[in-house]
Amino acid sequence: MNRRHFLATLPAIYPFKHTRPKPAPDNKKQPVDVLKPAGGIPNFCAHEHWGSIFSMGDAPGGFRADVVPGALPVEKTTLIHLLIDPYMAGNLKNTGDDPWNFRVNNSQIINIFQMAKADPFHALEVIKPALGNHSLTGTFLCIRMGILLCYGYDIMDSSRENTQDINTLISAHYQRLFSWYREIMQKFNFTELIRPVHPEFYTADKNSASARQELAFTHTVLRIDPLLEFWRPSDRKSKLSQAVGIEPVDAASWRQFLQKLFSIAQNSGALGIKQLQAYMRNLDFRMHSDMQVKFKGNLSKKEQIVFGDWIVNECCKLTNELNWPHQIHVGTHNLSKSNPLPLAGMAQNYPNQKMVLLHCWPYTRESGYLAKNYKNVYLDTCWQAILNPDFLRETLQQWLCYVPLSKITMSNDSTSIEMAVGASSISKKILLEELENSHHKLGLNGDGILETATAFMHNNAVEIYKTGKKL
Repeated sequence: MNRRHFLATLPAIYPFKHTRPKPAPDNKKQPVDVLKPAGGIPNFCAHEHWGSIFSMGDAPGGFRADVVPGALPVEKTTLIHLLIDPYMAGNLKNTGDDPWNFRVNNSQIINIFQMAKADPFHALEVIKPALGNHSLTGTFLCIRMGILLCYGYDIMDSSRENTQDINTLISAHYQRLFSWYREIMQKFNFTELIRPVHPEFYTADKNSASARQELAFTHTVLRIDPLLEFWRPSDRKSKLSQAVGIEPVDAASWRQFLQKLFSIAQNSGALGIKQLQAYMRNLDFRMHSDMQVKFKGNLSKKEQIVFGDWIVNECCKLTNELNWPHQIHVGTHNLSKSNPLPLAGMAQNYPNQKMVLLHCWPYTRESGYLAKNYKNVYLDTCWQAILNPDFLRETLQQWLCYVPLSKITMSNDSTSIEMAVGASSISKKILLEELENSHHKLGLNGDGILETATAFMHNNAVEIYKTGKKL
């Protein structure tokens, strides 16, 4: 897909005449001004990972942005950081193109990120052939579209001067990260932001200027998946236990620890919990008595599963009491064990806990079945556009005439706000097309199409997470 063809997709997303940005007096291009109506559909970003790029640095369990409130880049952020995010880096590694050990001319080994610091244009030119293998993937399309819409540059049609310009802009924006987020959220009608964060986020210092800026508009959900590893001693467990004030070693102390941690998270503005156990185990969280659980020591694989079951159920008891949502990763990885159907038991056991099934592909039919038949199960298509836009299209075709319309939400699951802009744009295009294509059998007129799109992109999430206002 060349630049001409890529730009031709924009009118389908935003029905206005697209032209290249006019040069400013200093001959530097200005960001594209996205017009309405499609661009005006509000998007509640209920599951995002903004800040999960390599210039932000890392921390135990993931990126600093998930652990340190107000985290800012630890090094200059470049176009390469946005382009080769964790998703794209994984895609490249899967085709044998490790960006940290990239082979040039079948001999020289380089680090693309290091090269980008010295010469961003050369780094882009070197990596372009490898990116070409992924140029039609959802990940690449969302990043490319987002950068084009935010900065007015097409990364596949950039001169050296343009590449230097965009690097200067990106670096400047990421030095004032949270004001940049606010600007882009307003421009592209992102109404609310929820990010899953690690438990340490809630016990960390929140008094820095950047932390106050971030928390002024960012909501969070508490990731409980790290807790399932706390049967083994670790520095991370020790530090978190010290911060909470309780060391969990048995059933009683674990309940006290979880109650205190949830209280700290709630007082820090948490709206719910999130877990991604589908990456490494099945989703059949069975109930066990305290006597059946081994809480420490050298646990066997079976004992680790039992421990994890117990922790998840104790967390669900607390979310049920708090009427909190519980975001649950479904499918996309560990496919033999990430089927959501075993979650039916959890839905029945904790009726006040809203279970939001994330991603759902390829188990879209199974996820739709649960949402249709259990009042407290909801769906979020996040990441589907990034995986493959046609996955999202197929999912909507399955769900529109099957799942109650109040059960469907559409976040983006993006690692940067730029990617979120691209993913949201592509998602809106597909959603409007499918609603239009189905309007006869759905009984929707023009107003009904817009109302349904607004429900999926915004209003349903307001109901689930009890924040924001319906539009």
